Amino acid sequence: MFKLYDKETGKYLGQISDDEVQFLRDYMEEESMTDVDYYINKTIFNLLKEKGMSENLTKLIQQAMGNKDEIEIRYEKA
Repeated sequence: MFKLYDKETGKYLGQISDDEVQFLRDYMEEESMTDVDYYINKTIFNLLKEKGMSENLTKLIQQAMGNKDEIEIRYEKA
């Protein structure tokens, strides 16, 4: 399990599974092998949903974005 955070505010968003982290790694651009943060805008969010993003991860990101057009998230081992 991993903890998901809003990178800008440090706010805890919720827990995500190993499979959900792997999904992010598979579909998001990583700057290095140790990269644990991702920029997500509405277009990327919709693309991830089309690619089969889990209901849990969808809900967490959607709630975190709220009315904003973008967010940076990060995760760490729980």
